[in-house]
Amino acid sequence: MVSGNVVALGTVSLITDVSAEMVAAVLPLYLVLGLQLSPVAFGVLDGVHTGATALLRVVGGYAADRFQRRKLIAGIGYTLSAVAKLGLLLAGRSIPAIGAVIAADRLGKGVRSAPRDALITLSTPPEALGRAFGVHRAMDSFGAFLGPLAAFAVLLVVGQSYDAVFVTSFCVAALAVVVLVLFVRERPPGEVKKGEPKVSVREALGLFRGGPARRLVLAAAMLGLATIGDGFVYLLLQRREDLGLRWFPLLAVGTSLAYLLLAAPLGVLADRIGRLPVVIGGYVALGATYLLLAGPVDGWPLIVLTLTLYGAFYAATDGVLIALAGPVLPARLRTTGIALVQTGQALAYLVSSVLFGLAWQVFGPETAIRAAAAAVAGVLVLTLLLLVSPSRLSIRKVPR
Repeated sequence: MVSGNVVALGTVSLITDVSAEMVAAVLPLYLVLGLQLSPVAFGVLDGVHTGATALLRVVGGYAADRFQRRKLIAGIGYTLSAVAKLGLLLAGRSIPAIGAVIAADRLGKGVRSAPRDALITLSTPPEALGRAFGVHRAMDSFGAFLGPLAAFAVLLVVGQSYDAVFVTSFCVAALAVVVLVLFVRERPPGEVKKGEPKVSVREALGLFRGGPARRLVLAAAMLGLATIGDGFVYLLLQRREDLGLRWFPLLAVGTSLAYLLLAAPLGVLADRIGRLPVVIGGYVALGATYLLLAGPVDGWPLIVLTLTLYGAFYAATDGVLIALAGPVLPARLRTTGIALVQTGQALAYLVSSVLFGLAWQVFGPETAIRAAAAAVAGVLVLTLLLLVSPSRLSIRKVPR
């Protein structure tokens, strides 16, 4: 069982992901085929989508720890992302304006993610963190499953009208904010101690002096370097199989379905065998996904295998990596520490998206995706060297 706070946060994430994935499902087509962006330009925008505002994650995380207002900070992030959906209507065909709106949307995600995940860790006993994050991410992925279907339905009803998708997405995102306000508790019982001093900047910076926390942040950054954007994966599939444009949003549905089915079981498995092995297995699935996109398999087997492995990658890494970090981070600095892990990944992702777009344009998509697969292999070796320490703190199972 998981706490009511985890279920409430999962509901907020489910609704938010319906909204977010409605836009994400059509954005690559809108940018690459509609606005005729080059792979490099798309890589820059895709990197901005995740990484450009990454440093503000740390600011939001520190503010949430210092003022003990995690729900408030998360609510600001959710609200900003909702408003950004309307910004896409005003941006028109202006690439700088679209980039600014995407950055604002990701700023909202960056601000909310660490406080939300910190609330999950503080609402859950350490031995059940894998399960809690698995349930949360399963609910989140159910929203991601529904989002592209909603975008597909809107496009069927109104034709190739991206504006209708953006408006519908905003309405759904606004509902998520209402659920957060009404049902998520600000502080788990017993967390706040009277007379306890506020978290200082010096105390937060002290996380970098702790070996386990520092290694986790560095490992997260390296893993981010091996990850290209979803848009590139789906564009490669669409290009190889010559899929009709109206079917493009359904590729994200396949990934989300695999994620939905695997998130909770892999979370439970991580609690039983250790979280690092599950994370490593997820990145092995990512490398296999990249190799499939450059391999001899084609047709429906390629589509099914690619989307299944890609969903397995997310199910094995998204929440499990935070569950891995949770016990290593002190409760007072939990949000800041999680924000540092997420920031390391996001900044690295910004770099990897730009580099992959450049490699696609210069060397071609097949060579670029093979290089990405090789990068996954190299990063996994370095990650194991970092996290398998003599104390084995970062990979041990939590006592039952």
